Amino acid sequence: MDLTPDDVRDVLHALDSSGLDELHLELADLTLTVRREGASGWTAEQQVLRRPVVEGHSGHEGPTDSGRSGHEGPSAAVAEGMVAVHPPLLGTFYRAPKPGAAPFVEVGDLVTEDTVVGIVETMKMMTPVHAGVRGTVVEVRAGNGEFADTDAVLLVVDPASGTAGLGEGAS
Repeated sequence: MDLTPDDVRDVLHALDSSGLDELHLELADLTLTVRREGASGWTAEQQVLRRPVVEGHSGHEGPTDSGRSGHEGPSAAVAEGMVAVHPPLLGTFYRAPKPGAAPFVEVGDLVTEDTVVGIVETMKMMTPVHAGVRGTVVEVRAGNGEFADTDAVLLVVDPASGTAGLGEGAS
């Protein structure tokens, strides 16, 4: 089941007219928690999960978005064996938790599946972007404050480099 922003808005309207103070909703690719914070209204926490896709080949000869954004940057092809990290939702991508702060990750940083690599703002909701894969960041394609569609490549991870030092069970 896909939950759209309109669905979330409908849930919030229903909660506003109810006596509930909290709602926790879990779907296959989304966890949403909404809490009433006294007279100030609602706060929301969400986590949208996307499975990483290891590129099997780099058969594209240009941007995968057919020039929609006007540049190759975040949507261009990814080299074979690399993993493209995509935003869970479309919105404005932020590399850092707040203005002036250091980015969540830089090229050369090791990441795990749960590492937050950025934030996407959609309709005033901040959604963390998780790497979804263990490896080393080899390229950052999306700039801070750039709009990112769901097919945009925010950064590229080399999963082969993420197994060093993880013990004998790693492959």
